[in-house]
Amino acid sequence: MNKELIIRSGENAVDFALLKDGKLIELHKEEEKKSGDFIVGDVFIAKIRKPVAGLNAAFVNVGFEKDAFLHYHDLGPNLTSYLKFIKLVSAGKIKDYSLKNFPFEPEIDKDGSITDVLSANQSVLVQVVKEPISTKGPRMSSELSFAGRYLVLVPFSDRVSVSQKIESREEKDRLKKLVQAVKPKGFGVIVRTVAEGKSVTDLEKDLQSLLNRWTAMCKKLPTAHHPSKVLSELNKASAILRDVFNDTFTSIQVDDEELYQETKDYLAEIAPEKQNIVKLYKSNDVPIFEKYSIERQIKTSFGRTVSMSKGAYLIIEHTEALHVIDVNSGNRSNKATSQEDTALEVNLIAAAEIARQLRLRDMGGIIVVDFIDMQNPDNRKVLYDFLKEEMSDDKAKHKILPPSKFGLVQITRQRVRPEVNIETREENPNNHLSDDIDAPILIVDKIHHDVERLLQDHKKVVLNVHPFVAAYLTKGFPSLRTKWLLEHKKWVKIIPRDAYTYLEYHFFDKQGKKISN
Repeated sequence: MNKELIIRSGENAVDFALLKDGKLIELHKEEEKKSGDFIVGDVFIAKIRKPVAGLNAAFVNVGFEKDAFLHYHDLGPNLTSYLKFIKLVSAGKIKDYSLKNFPFEPEIDKDGSITDVLSANQSVLVQVVKEPISTKGPRMSSELSFAGRYLVLVPFSDRVSVSQKIESREEKDRLKKLVQAVKPKGFGVIVRTVAEGKSVTDLEKDLQSLLNRWTAMCKKLPTAHHPSKVLSELNKASAILRDVFNDTFTSIQVDDEELYQETKDYLAEIAPEKQNIVKLYKSNDVPIFEKYSIERQIKTSFGRTVSMSKGAYLIIEHTEALHVIDVNSGNRSNKATSQEDTALEVNLIAAAEIARQLRLRDMGGIIVVDFIDMQNPDNRKVLYDFLKEEMSDDKAKHKILPPSKFGLVQITRQRVRPEVNIETREENPNNHLSDDIDAPILIVDKIHHDVERLLQDHKKVVLNVHPFVAAYLTKGFPSLRTKWLLEHKKWVKIIPRDAYTYLEYHFFDKQGKKISN
């Protein structure tokens, strides 16, 4: 498995595309930051606007047009100690930010009320855990955490925990002992998955870097306005490398010299042996996203209909809190021995694509998938296990329920940012007054999948299309038609039709009878 990170720099934004074996699996955009932007991980000194007993939460003024939401369960057990510390630091009465000499107060009741611990106009340090989505303000937590490459630092805690994804009990015990030996008093630590096999030197270096961030933030508090941001999350390139980079990465391509140097410098800190995989992309002829076929993948992956191999496709519908995905086999021939085998084959193809789509679009909330019905319980278990495996690389918290007797699979996935939504429809070139249509590249993609399906049933297929599309399918080497010949050993006759609209096409068999698309 090869992973590549492709970084494209624009005037007002930087785009990040994560490829797995050449296939786009994640897409991120970092736009030029404005004063009102809220990024997961940012820390604010804020004012409690109003505690609401009925919600057991408080509304917090963080400078956003909508007040932020702070629930009692996001306060942290050592809230009393934390608030006392913030008050003393803000007043300039504490210069030592290490917590080693700071006396802790008793923990708050885990089933207590928000009105017992917070009051209006009280200052509090909060961290963004969910960005503003739709009409809602950001969701906050007063239990701060600072993520590093190998560790996550949690002030006002003594707990040490190790990622559940590290399976070896011996390795978990080793890491726990190492961290307990080096962590300072008053700070908890979470050991991340990528820390597996790392030395105490690597862990100590990461820990010290996080402690430096904590100290730098505390130094800002005495002069900070309320509300204001006192600590920013890393830039997107560094954050992506911190969270997803591992030994399977084979290439990082950047088309901007300054960003290239920043990326290389950060990689020198977290994985110096991998510095040489960072390359500066230089080409005035072909943009970097075109070179790696990312633009094409974006266009063909974000529509309502998502084509898959062997003629199968997905229909994806969205509401604010619920996403529904319908799996369709298409009109493909049944090469399997039974309908049950066909259903399983299509469902497994769909499961892999669904896992990719959830990451690509950053879909969150409740997702309901209507797979093709399967009667055999063993096949349903195969599908369930396969979907779990495909989603194992997804860093967003998620839970998958086994298929119901109706063939429905329910998934919950953590949503901390607005869903990625890219427009795949364009103005109709045939009539400026008519509705939008699918982008031309989507039509080519649909033709490709239709041909793949029809060649399984027919010895000869004739395709009638607009001359522009015919040229796209037949010119160059290897052309798309040549690829069909090499794969299926069948020649597709393509006839340009001047009378067709740009995006119109039809298939015919060898007798000249029209074949349904």
